[in-house]
Amino acid sequence: MNDHVTTHQAEEDARNENILIYVNGRIVPKAEAVVSVYDSGFMLGDGVWEGLRLYNGHWAFLDDHLDRLFEAAKAIDLDIGMGRADVIAALEELRAANDMETDAHARLMVTRGVKSRPFQHPSLSRSGPSVVIIMEHSRPNIPRPVRLATVPHLRGLPMTQDPKLNSHSKLNCILACIAAEKAGADEALMLDVHGFVNTTNACNFFIVRKGEVWTSTGDYCMNGITRSKVIELCRANGIPVHERNFSLVDTYGADEAFLTGTFGAQTPVGEIDGRMIGNGRMGPMTERLRGLYKELIATECA
Repeated sequence: MNDHVTTHQAEEDARNENILIYVNGRIVPKAEAVVSVYDSGFMLGDGVWEGLRLYNGHWAFLDDHLDRLFEAAKAIDLDIGMGRADVIAALEELRAANDMETDAHARLMVTRGVKSRPFQHPSLSRSGPSVVIIMEHSRPNIPRPVRLATVPHLRGLPMTQDPKLNSHSKLNCILACIAAEKAGADEALMLDVHGFVNTTNACNFFIVRKGEVWTSTGDYCMNGITRSKVIELCRANGIPVHERNFSLVDTYGADEAFLTGTFGAQTPVGEIDGRMIGNGRMGPMTERLRGLYKELIATECA
């Protein structure tokens, strides 16, 4: 298929050629934004990250994102070397330097820092963490409902690599994405260790059946902030919502399916494993939840 789309597809914006990037306390031009080849993140994927979106001069659900960042850092025994106020100040300093007000996306990355030798042991990271923020002008441009393909790569058990962790080690998800592309789809639908439907390689996943919204139990998926907001919106607006185990049989027979994520908010799914979902277009529940989410963002980022 030659009309491939991705769930992070954005409009081209020439301003992104001249963005400034935060690297360890300094704000530098894109061409100078570099880290060492000895950096733990480059060498081993040893780090955690957050994606944030800017609306009307406000970072949406900032406290939730910071909670998740600091919890992830604690989980991997990484001292960020900054408090919450410092992280917010860095975001705001970079936002001002780039003159960004809305339709911007930030990727905030923290690694264990530069290693003294090119080996795994964390004690070799002696110079403190590396903190990088990339901030781009970014307006989602996903021209049609996405196509998914189920892949053999699983969202694993917490004792292998906990899927709740927003880790730099994304190879499992990248391999899933490659498998989906080879199958002619846009993104991979991943199952959990029991064979129940879980997430895609990059987003959380929902289906709609007979007016009810279903998503996975949450045991094997990314701890998605947009996911949690959609669940809260359903509960606040009398829409039945279930965090439950469900199978591909349930999924193929769904009236609608959609993805959630910080970048795309709610992205409709039109096809899974060659089966059309609903009428292949955005369904009424997805459209309603999109509207409710926009209202929530407007309140949050007033």
